[in-house]
Amino acid sequence: MTSTFPNISISTERLVLRPLDTDDVPALAEMMNDEQVAAWTDVPRPFTEEAARTWITEYAPAERTAGNGLDLAVTEFLTQRLVGVIQLTRTNWHVRSTELSYIVAPWARGEGYASEAALATAQWLFGDQKFERVELRTAADNTASQQVAQKIGCISEGVLRGACIAHVRTDDGGWSDVRTDFIVWSLLPEDIEGAYGQLTETGEFTQYTDWN
Repeated sequence: MTSTFPNISISTERLVLRPLDTDDVPALAEMMNDEQVAAWTDVPRPFTEEAARTWITEYAPAERTAGNGLDLAVTEFLTQRLVGVIQLTRTNWHVRSTELSYIVAPWARGEGYASEAALATAQWLFGDQKFERVELRTAADNTASQQVAQKIGCISEGVLRGACIAHVRTDDGGWSDVRTDFIVWSLLPEDIEGAYGQLTETGEFTQYTDWN
């Protein structure tokens, strides 16, 4: 029997992490069309609302059902505005490990939302889901993503040489692929003990079993 993540909602002081919903389609498409997102991910360019809808209604549910991972919308608690996305992928249920990644909308950058959402997700994984390892991979030149990894307590384990394809703008306005390195980071339960104070109410989360 395949293990799967539950459909859950995780709340912090400023954020609510919840399953993606079709109401998120316009904001998700806008966020994924940002040049920094395009530079560090392999999403289609341009990223259409049809692609966003497919992600929400087909890809994300299939990944969760197959036990591969979980996609969560990150929203502001007060405004419900889409701040970004947290993804869990390459989940190994025997080893109890998963890979975590994060995308933040351009308007929300610099507010610490990525680290807050990532830390809340890791705490939930280690606490409720009894996971033993969370892995992050950041492109060698993506310093913003590396700062998030450091802020939540990750330990740098090494470099995967030439394992990442980044994208840069060309003179004619197109995109060109550039090969670079991945920095591998790990987070174990004991690594985030000192980071718990960044979450309010001990990082409590609410689980909703009726979300589809």
